[in-house]
Amino acid sequence: MNHSGTQNIEPPGGRTIPAAATCLLTITPELWETVREVLHRVAAIWYFQLMEIGGRPLTIGKVTIAVLVLLIGIPIARVVTRRISRRLFTRLGLEPGAAAAFQTLAFYAVVVCLTVFALWVSEIPLTVFTLAGGAIAIGIGFGSQKIVNNFLSGLILLLERPIKVGDLIEVGNTFGEVESIGARSTKIKSFDNFHIIVPNGAFLDQNVVNWTHENNLVRVSLQVGVAYGSPTRRVEELIQQAIRELEEALIPPEPAVLFDDFGDSALIFDALFWIAMKRPMDRRKVLSKVRFRIDELFRENNIVIAFPQRDVHLGNLQPLQVRLMENNPE
Repeated sequence: MNHSGTQNIEPPGGRTIPAAATCLLTITPELWETVREVLHRVAAIWYFQLMEIGGRPLTIGKVTIAVLVLLIGIPIARVVTRRISRRLFTRLGLEPGAAAAFQTLAFYAVVVCLTVFALWVSEIPLTVFTLAGGAIAIGIGFGSQKIVNNFLSGLILLLERPIKVGDLIEVGNTFGEVESIGARSTKIKSFDNFHIIVPNGAFLDQNVVNWTHENNLVRVSLQVGVAYGSPTRRVEELIQQAIRELEEALIPPEPAVLFDDFGDSALIFDALFWIAMKRPMDRRKVLSKVRFRIDELFRENNIVIAFPQRDVHLGNLQPLQVRLMENNPE
């Protein structure tokens, strides 16, 4: 100890320490006083009382601990529930849509338990939810009804499962595959490979067409018009042949070809058959293949696909005069 009040630390083995390192190893009373003052201020902020709930003070330190527990625990909970869903639900033989629904519900349950644990660790009384409930009620009154509606609608979708991940759905003018069902909205991937975010409430407020709700079997229809005078029985046989040659067509059930109507310019036939629809483009691709094959068979059998024809009537009271003009080039 020297006479200036500075404590020097002797290096082991009598080695010489550089001047910069000596400054770092030298602690003066002024430095200790500065450190104590900083710690005192940090402690004052940490124990600063925000309010009192149930006779217990709510301090900044308690809120900080609760927030840290949630910030660290929520990502861990997401990873854990995802791994459990992949391993456990796959072994149980659940379909992907059911596994995704259970995974989301399990994540919500873990978040609730994690919130209670964060309050317990930080010694925040559960009566804080009374104030939070009042704040939520005030928020609803100021326009957050849609947020709460979409959240509750998301829970209903996960529990009742009218739609699930992997379904091909049509809601309004939106058609595509359900990729995920979140707390507020559902993400749909269209066959043009862009994503559409639909609020969960939209699935309960309007009609939704679920093409693959219980299974992926879909009956598709195809309309063909042939010219008047065509052999109708032969047309029926050729359409049947085109469908039966299609790999995607499910037989049985037997495809049906119906003579639907005598149109203005064509004899109208409807073809009905079943396919397994797994992707949004499957239906359009199958119909395109059938049309190509029907056109080939009709050409081979000299059957003409009708086109619109119109008779034009001129309402003149007198006959039209027709003149033949001689072209005299000059």
